[in-house]
Amino acid sequence: MKIDLTDTTASKINKALVQGRRAIGTPAVGMVLTMVIVTDEENAYDSIKAAEEASHEHPSRTLVVIKRHARTPRDRTHSRLDAEVRVGADAGTGETVILRTYGEVSDHADSVVLPLLLPDAPVVVWWPVEAPENPAKDPLGALAQRRITDLYAVENPFEVLETRVRSYAPGDTDLAWTRLTPWRSMLAAALDQARVPIISGAVEAEADNPAAELLARWLEARLKVRIERIVTGGPVVTAVRLGTADGEIVIDRPEGPLATLSLPGQPSRTLALKVRSTSELIAEELRRLDADEMYAVALRGDVAKENPSHV
Repeated sequence: MKIDLTDTTASKINKALVQGRRAIGTPAVGMVLTMVIVTDEENAYDSIKAAEEASHEHPSRTLVVIKRHARTPRDRTHSRLDAEVRVGADAGTGETVILRTYGEVSDHADSVVLPLLLPDAPVVVWWPVEAPENPAKDPLGALAQRRITDLYAVENPFEVLETRVRSYAPGDTDLAWTRLTPWRSMLAAALDQARVPIISGAVEAEADNPAAELLARWLEARLKVRIERIVTGGPVVTAVRLGTADGEIVIDRPEGPLATLSLPGQPSRTLALKVRSTSELIAEELRRLDADEMYAVALRGDVAKENPSHV
């Protein structure tokens, strides 16, 4: 069910949500969080689709904030809020409200979002494209327990990465880091099997890949060795090589969804290591809303306190 509202208010949107739930006989009590997506028109469709797919695992109220650019002097001074309310089959397993802000209200989107948050439920803010320099101090980001950015979506990922280092606050995370979860799991399992000191390492990836840089920094912090960055044709991260006195530990994924794991003195084995969809990445982020300490380690390259020979 869809309800369109023009030149509206947060109060009228809340009434439309109640009206929609009554019309389809669906209560709001099953929703576990509020997700706020801050995007533009070009990326709104894909972002909403990913959030709706993730809502099958995490039923939520999704608030999509689209700040419309002023075309005339009057647009810059005339504030207006349009909304599209979706419930039932049109909104996954939760509710979706698309908010289009015009004029001065775009500078105070938090005042529109705040009355629409689910009471006593966590708030997650996701910027699928351009994010503020300091997400935690952004008016919308300040409402959230979890703030999700994506280095893959920016023009100069390494420059933005250094900005993220300076502005990091507990609750921040990035989908470039989330994409590495299968790699980190496999590396941890491989090192548990090998149980030998690591003396060198290398991460192979396409040029200017932010996930590869985060992976290299994380390995340097955890293993206390210098990790070489090697540029390949991709796609994304293609291999990790860790040197030991007995030989190399290698996870190699030149292409496709399968990788090869090689350990010294053991036969090679094939592992599933596919590139996951955005909805899968978002669903993973919503499983834990506490501070992502390992992301902070990867950002800063901090030296871990744990045993340096294990990831």
